Amino acid sequence: MEIKKNHTNTFQNIITMAYRNLLKTLHNPDQFMDVLIQPIMFMILFGYLFGGAIAGGVHAYLPIIVPGILAQTILSAASGSGTQIREDMETGIYDRFKSLPISHIAPLAGQLLADISRLFIACVASLITGYFMGWRPNVSFSWIVVIVLIAIFIGWAISWIYALVGLLAKSATMVESISLMTMLLLSFLSNAFIPIKTLPKVLQAIANLNPMTYVITAIRQILAHGTFSNTTWIVLLAGVAIVLIFAPLTVWAYNKQN
Repeated sequence: MEIKKNHTNTFQNIITMAYRNLLKTLHNPDQFMDVLIQPIMFMILFGYLFGGAIAGGVHAYLPIIVPGILAQTILSAASGSGTQIREDMETGIYDRFKSLPISHIAPLAGQLLADISRLFIACVASLITGYFMGWRPNVSFSWIVVIVLIAIFIGWAISWIYALVGLLAKSATMVESISLMTMLLLSFLSNAFIPIKTLPKVLQAIANLNPMTYVITAIRQILAHGTFSNTTWIVLLAGVAIVLIFAPLTVWAYNKQN
């Protein structure tokens, strides 16, 4: 009975911490930039600026850019976990948590749980913006739900990496710099916005090895054919592998510092 009670208390503590992180985001509108403002802004800017040059028009470009912006957005939203963890550590709130009668792992787990809501908002913002610009998927709504779930899962897996960066970095500014640099490199050196074949040979090789290229390709294939391709399974397995590798490392770094 005592073990069951401890498990229940741990779960309740994690839910409470997740709620606390969501409230923190709501009370700081600037933290919505990466999950709400950024996908809308990039979709409109890239769509209307590059649509004519790359695809001959905005409507023809939307099937290319919508999955690209979706992938870029989940990457950006996932990085928020690292920044928020480092900010909490700098303010000393984690020291306060240690003095409370709560589960030791609850602050970290609550942050990773709250990230799911941020990723959901980011996905919805990207897809709705594309829809208002004229994007119409060739598949049923159930397949849209599938790609949102896949995107959230991949983003959540990547959140573990950024959480580890947040625990090891010296400042929140450093985490933000690493996150921005990573997002730009992985987004622009991929098939997110242009066909890879238009790149120089060296950049083509890099883009073809880019993990985000696989994620974007998987999403495009689902939206085009309504089926799971080999690329989709590779992406899902890669997400599982990331969690299996980085979750223990993140928990280890968290326990070491707390």
